[in-house]
Amino acid sequence: DHFWVNYIFQLCLYICATGFGPIFEEEPLDTVYAEDSPENKISMNCRARANPPAIIKCLPNCLWWLNNWEIKLMEQPDEHFSLVGGNLVITNPDKGKHAGKYVCVAKNVYGTVISKEATVKFGYLNQFPTDEREPVHVKEGQGAVLLCSPPSRYPSEVMFRWIYNDFPNFIIPDQRRFVSQTTGNMYIAKVEASDVGNYSCFVSSPTIGKSVFSMPISLIPQIEKEVKRYPSDIRVKFPKTYALVHQNITLECFALGNPLPHIRWRKLDADLPPNYEVSMNGALLHLINVQYEDEGSYECETLNVKGMDWYRQCTSKCHSYKKDVGSELTLRCVAVGKPLPWIRWLKDGYSYGKGELKFSSLTFEDSGMYQCIAENEWGTIYASAELRVVSCAPTFIYNPVKKVLLGAENGRVVIECKPRAAPKPKFIWKRGSELLTNSSRMLIWDDGSLEILNVSKSDEGSYTCYAENDHGKSNSTGTLTITEATKITEAPSDTEAVVGDTTILQCSASFDPSLDITFIWTVDSYVINFYTDFEHYELLMNSGDLLIKNIQVRHAGHYSCTAQTIVDNATAEADVFVKGLPGPPGGVRVEEIGDTSVKLRWGLGSDHGSPLIQHVVQTLDFYALDPEDWKTASTSPVFLDGSTESATIVDLYPWMQYEFRVHAINEFGAGENSRSSIKIKTWDARPTVAPSDVLGQVGISGELIVTWTPVKPQFFFGKKFGYVVAFKQYEDSEWKWTTVEDPETRRYVYKESMTPDTEIQVKVKTYNNKGEGPSSLISVVDSPRLAPTEALLDVYARQLGIIMNYDPHVPSFGVQIRYWRKYDDNEAAASRVLVHRAINQTRLENMRPDSHYLIEVRAFNGAGLGPPSEHCEMFTRRPPPSRHLRVYKYVSFNRKWLYLYWDHIYNYWNESYVEGYKILFRKEGERYGKLYTTGRHYIDFPMPETGDYIIEVRARCEGGDGPISQIRVYIPSILLQVYIDIFICISINIEKITKQSASLVF
Repeated sequence: DHFWVNYIFQLCLYICATGFGPIFEEEPLDTVYAEDSPENKISMNCRARANPPAIIKCLPNCLWWLNNWEIKLMEQPDEHFSLVGGNLVITNPDKGKHAGKYVCVAKNVYGTVISKEATVKFGYLNQFPTDEREPVHVKEGQGAVLLCSPPSRYPSEVMFRWIYNDFPNFIIPDQRRFVSQTTGNMYIAKVEASDVGNYSCFVSSPTIGKSVFSMPISLIPQIEKEVKRYPSDIRVKFPKTYALVHQNITLECFALGNPLPHIRWRKLDADLPPNYEVSMNGALLHLINVQYEDEGSYECETLNVKGMDWYRQCTSKCHSYKKDVGSELTLRCVAVGKPLPWIRWLKDGYSYGKGELKFSSLTFEDSGMYQCIAENEWGTIYASAELRVVSCAPTFIYNPVKKVLLGAENGRVVIECKPRAAPKPKFIWKRGSELLTNSSRMLIWDDGSLEILNVSKSDEGSYTCYAENDHGKSNSTGTLTITEATKITEAPSDTEAVVGDTTILQCSASFDPSLDITFIWTVDSYVINFYTDFEHYELLMNSGDLLIKNIQVRHAGHYSCTAQTIVDNATAEADVFVKGLPGPPGGVRVEEIGDTSVKLRWGLGSDHGSPLIQHVVQTLDFYALDPEDWKTASTSPVFLDGSTESATIVDLYPWMQYEFRVHAINEFGAGENSRSSIKIKTWDARPTVAPSDVLGQVGISGELIVTWTPVKPQFFFGKKFGYVVAFKQYEDSEWKWTTVEDPETRRYVYKESMTPDTEIQVKVKTYNNKGEGPSSLISVVDSPRLAPTEALLDVYARQLGIIMNYDPHVPSFGVQIRYWRKYDDNEAAASRVLVHRAINQTRLENMRPDSHYLIEVRAFNGAGLGPPSEHCEMFTRRPPPSRHLRVYKYVSFNRKWLYLYWDHIYNYWNESYVEGYKILFRKEGERYGKLYTTGRHYIDFPMPETGDYIIEVRARCEGGDGPISQIRVYIPSILLQVYIDIFICISINIEKITKQSASLVF
């Protein structure tokens, strides 16, 4: 009897302490076995964690353990089945015997769990028929469809490709050719003469690793004298599609037509999902990680110049519960899905109920492994939980009362008593042999802990906790020692400082000499970390004093010093006030908007210990060149004192987008700017600025040419901005006028011939939707009677253009320059350039390198061209090398330097000599950067700031610059790299946890 009592007692302790039911770590997976696979075995893996270790059984061809037949390897050896470390191995699989559903059952003394069911199927891919296929005849420019007609197969998911003439010359799909991965057919939108040849459909099954291809199909285009155009015609149409949440799906759409149709996708009544991608020149729409809201109708539209066509179609975790006998418990299992899944339960592998499981009074028979199964037509998921109903006598083996107990004089002591017991025991406390009861100083808590208030030396001694229930009793003893209380002897005092100062907060304490003491400082409940905040905070050696260095406004706050021992602590507090620059005003908002003014309102910011003297308003308009190009605004009243919370901003441009911000000033200077207001646009108004530099001249054909400098956009003041051009001869009383609607236009030509030898007046004014603006000054134009009569003198050329010095007898409007290659070009087809009379030199463009040119210059006016100058001869230089540089980069070990190097470019006999290299260093998205030149083939830079950078390198030659070679440099921030490392670490651990748990939660 004594043996069995002791055995049962030890078993109870074991159950209460260490054991747990089976939890699957690896479950069998669905398997497709190729019928002609050279590897003649299938392995179904299963591994479970349990204490004591689980016994694993494998059950094929059954959904539940209730209806199974068991593979009894130990009793009836089988030539096909074997068990290797808990994994079921099927040797020489047979489709008739071994195809079906398998589950793995794990069992120990606490219960039984059944794995997810795994299906074994046999895969195959048959050969194409060997019959010859009929050739396809089609007119050039028409569309063609080549049918694949794939053979029977399992699984049905295969990849289709087409061979052109010989293997492995595969067709690469493009805008003209498309291979459907649904039917395998190849579609050619517009057949060309080059498409003639033999085509074979190639089918690959990645699951079983097998490929087959069809007999060739001959495509014979019929050449047409005139290729006709055809409207787009959709031939590949995606079906109605169903998908599970978080899956990826692909929709196909392709059309025939000439010209080649353009493909566009849309979702009816909503935008396309954010995680969509379009590929294969628009033929494929990929929906990534689909969600419930992605459901709906999708439309594919194809169009070319001949017509449009469209088509639309619709598209766990394991828990453990430990409960006492007789207690209540409810097990809930919640799952989401579409359609809504239904819930069933298994207990130790047997069907146990549906929905919620409720236990009003638990018994030992309720212990076991419970599995929740959520199912809908798209699949099944599992979740597991262990329920253990325990009952045992109290024991302090695993959590005794602390042997040494310490308390501070006049303080509070709590002695914990937490034995393991089921059901909950009753507690009794004794000091020595004295029975303790609840009083004003002592209280026994419901969980067994003893609380003593205002302890003193007289409370020292041994304390024993007794615990008893229906199964037995036990006790545990600890000794209480009372130490000297910790007290603050020198407390910190309120301090006022100026930004940049250094200050000390004092803190000293008396404490029991047998204990160690630690000083902890906090500011506004934030614990100061002296290892990370060392730039501003330092704990002085051999004391608790806090040194604050280079104090800033953010260091103001409520500081507390805590002197702490392992027994008790004492705290003293003080406030630190910091004077400095004002804080940012808040809530900047625009209340009233006009054409040249707005009403602005804001909230006062912190003065940081020094009264606010003034507020300053700044503006940023739409045409600011730099996003930080803020300008001080004109206000009413002009001076905004420190208490001002609103102002009228004046002298703004009408019809201009603005944003505003405010900052305050005190005796220490200008403070931090507020957040900018929302962007607003002022009302429109009539223009007030006239075009400048208005000039006129009469062209070679007698036409009137009026030019001006366009008005800058900030002076448009409204929509529909344009110009009114007016002109008249001096004797006329009325002006002729016309409108120019393009605000960027700087020239107008009146093509009717003007009367020779007359004075013409021209002027230009602006207008918008609000009305007309002022006119420019009147410009006078002379219409000449005679063309220039003298040739230009002193005309000479150099590598960058030509220079002219002339003073013709008859006034001219400018010069005409003709240039051509002396031996290679026809003079009649020479290039021509017109140059204004105010310019005496110009640059000639589009000249060929390494060539001999003749240049002729003539003055002209409204009456015609003057005599030609003497021909000027010049030779252009050889072109730069046309080869791209190969650029390499290297970052130093300490990441402080970026090294760039490239291969030297050597010139051929017909190319310019390479004099050096140009390097442009610019930020991604910006047009301009810093330009470097060097004669070497390497250069180094200090490591730039965080961001994307583009480095362009090109050869520099006497004949011009060579082609640009680019290299991209990405500089991640240190904080971003830390986040990336943390994210990777979390992702890896989540993946591990996910593999061990189902996606349901009790």
